[in-house]
Amino acid sequence: MTPRLPSPAARENVVRPVKPLQSALSKLVRRWKYARPSLSSHLIDARGTVEPNVDPENVETRLSEGVFLWLDIDSPSETDLKLLKDVFKLHPLALEDARKFGQRPKIDQYDEFTELVVFGAVDDPERRTGLAPIEVHCFYSEKWLITVHKGECPVFAELRNQTHKRLQKYEEGLGILYLVVDELVDSFLPQLSELDDEFDELEDKILTDPQPTLLQQAITMKRQLVQLRKIVNPQRDMFAGLLSGRYELPGMTPEHEKYFRDVYDHLIRVSEQLDDYRDLASGTTDLYQSTIGNKMNLTMKQLGWVATFFLPLSFLSGFFGQNYVTFVTRYLKPTWTFWVFGIGLELAAFIAVLMWFLNRESGNLRLRMPDLPALPHRK
Repeated sequence: MTPRLPSPAARENVVRPVKPLQSALSKLVRRWKYARPSLSSHLIDARGTVEPNVDPENVETRLSEGVFLWLDIDSPSETDLKLLKDVFKLHPLALEDARKFGQRPKIDQYDEFTELVVFGAVDDPERRTGLAPIEVHCFYSEKWLITVHKGECPVFAELRNQTHKRLQKYEEGLGILYLVVDELVDSFLPQLSELDDEFDELEDKILTDPQPTLLQQAITMKRQLVQLRKIVNPQRDMFAGLLSGRYELPGMTPEHEKYFRDVYDHLIRVSEQLDDYRDLASGTTDLYQSTIGNKMNLTMKQLGWVATFFLPLSFLSGFFGQNYVTFVTRYLKPTWTFWVFGIGLELAAFIAVLMWFLNRESGNLRLRMPDLPALPHRK
């Protein structure tokens, strides 16, 4: 199948002419049931024309003329669902999926079209990982592509600005579907690459001054990575099934399989990165526990040395404090015995233990852990 390229006249006709007033008034009655303020939908046809607000009549005209189009709907309302039902004739089960989000990655095949549930990533500063998944429902046939999602999808905005240029390089239909799916999958990669710095910073803080909040951050990041893994791995298996022949897309050819195999390779890369970062999160929690254990051992060792200092003093005090008549009246009666045995001997014992300790275990006198030099790759 050879690519269908728009003619030069069609490429020049990007801005559609203004319709006469009589024609617009006569068609207003037909369009009123689909129109609503600030409709969050965009339509792009094979000529590269962009319509921020979808006109149902123009949609029907394009479908009757066989012009391939891509319709993107953000947060579909009942009016949008009615458009999908009346104009595109979507199956009731497909309409239910477009209405209810929270689906898993899947491919559902119908008689006239195929539904794909694909996930991408968007920036989310409120999450520790910095990204949140976005669910996109793709309804594809050889005549149109419909994408439905809740919330802003930045990758689609960039793709809409590039489609009229890149459409000439890819075949209509599956070419647009590949671009949409590829942009969604690739949206994970920039966000995941920033997690390296997050984990490095978290590990440095734990080694410097471990606090319970750092452990909470590590556990939160691990939990969010597990949630992303539950999305990416089924999506990877879904495309593996597509390439193995378990699922079919309308108009799929060996040439198209090369492009979707590229998407599958990217999903494998994302899945491996999620596994690596999950292991890093687990290692960070282990590092926190190990650091806290080392500090506790250091504290217990310091307390042990304090007890060692007082051990000879307690022995001497107890020995010379015995209340025997002969011992007190004969040997400890002179005044000098108090200064020699009572003060001098204990002071000498304390100094002897202190010097031995300073000679062998001077590092353990610190009440905090020593400052560790920065690792070479973090300087």
